[in-house]
Amino acid sequence: MTGKTVLVTGGTGGIGLATAAGLAGLGARVGIVGRDEGRARAAAERIRTAGGDVDVFTADVSSQREVQRLAEQVLAAYPRLDVLVNNVGGYWATRHATEDGLERTFAVNHLAPFLLTHLLLDRLRSSAPARVVTVSSGAQAMGRIDFDDLQGQRSYSGQRAYNQSKLANVLFTYELARRLEGSGVTANVLHPGVVRTAFGQEDSRGWMRLMLPVVRPFMKTPEHGAETSIYLASSPEVEGVSGRYFANSRAKTSSRASYDTAAAQRLWDVSAGLVGLAPAEQAS
Repeated sequence: MTGKTVLVTGGTGGIGLATAAGLAGLGARVGIVGRDEGRARAAAERIRTAGGDVDVFTADVSSQREVQRLAEQVLAAYPRLDVLVNNVGGYWATRHATEDGLERTFAVNHLAPFLLTHLLLDRLRSSAPARVVTVSSGAQAMGRIDFDDLQGQRSYSGQRAYNQSKLANVLFTYELARRLEGSGVTANVLHPGVVRTAFGQEDSRGWMRLMLPVVRPFMKTPEHGAETSIYLASSPEVEGVSGRYFANSRAKTSSRASYDTAAAQRLWDVSAGLVGLAPAEQAS
């Protein structure tokens, strides 16, 4: 990865930090994105101490205004961008509205990568061959896109919202890959496994807090959880491979719902409307 530039969202802890550290260790210049500047700088120092080249960007990606500002900063800092790793994600047991009036799980897990990818797409195209890697979850298999209540206004369940957002990651990736065919930019999505991180602890159910100490020893370390992200971002084995779902660094079959091209198109159109993208600004 020497000479390559990579941006990793949610790169200040857990799988994201392990991904950034791993890619920096392979020689890439890595930009990490996090909400908290202190935590981001501590993560960057950890990577630098190991000899890595790292930049820090701070943004709360639940806000579209912040995503726009982040993209502007990245474009100003990086004349080329070889890989975008859409790693940021979260779980909230109760419904939270963002400053844009959207449900937080859908906004952070799906709309943020959807918007950021579009804003950086011209730079990725001009840097081709380039890659977009999006972190989903095995929860995509339980997901259903409820177009009648995408924001969980009528009925909210933290798990249902999370499952929906992870299926949305897969549908987005497959549609993006179709639209980018022949551009030199590939798009793939992955399941990192069940990883030992602080995921979901900001707003979790009581049963989750009780079960975590029991299952924690059986979870993957963040370093193991990052392996598939690093593989998709760097391996020559997947050069030119696009529109696939991976787990344990191998292509797998995702849920039946994820191959619904009509749903993918509809989700794309709805998402573009929610983030204010005009047709001319969308991948085609």
